[in-house]
Amino acid sequence: MPKGEKLLWQHLRNNNIGFRFRRQYGIGIYTADFYCPILRLVIEVDGLSHAGDEAQKCDVRRDSYMRSLGLTIKRYTCGQVWNELDSVKQDIVTTCEQLARVRGSGVPPPTPSF
Repeated sequence: MPKGEKLLWQHLRNNNIGFRFRRQYGIGIYTADFYCPILRLVIEVDGLSHAGDEAQKCDVRRDSYMRSLGLTIKRYTCGQVWNELDSVKQDIVTTCEQLARVRGSGVPPPTPSF
């Protein structure tokens, strides 16, 4: 895992934000950096390999495919994870809370621990 992913994983693992995430989770032909099955939430941390035009086109295809499966995708750059970690974590918590409300009673209430 790139360093940005490792840093974010330290905050997502072990239900630290109240929801269980898996890392490097296969979805079709793609692999999500992080995935929360109960919320159907994909989190991607984009490093330098996502910078070029071709890589961005691939990301658009990948996101379209995942959205067609009913998944929500959140993308952050490695720079955001390193320089704005608290904001990234808060955005993830807010997204999880919103998805939990939308998904209904089958989703337990969040219990973040950061």
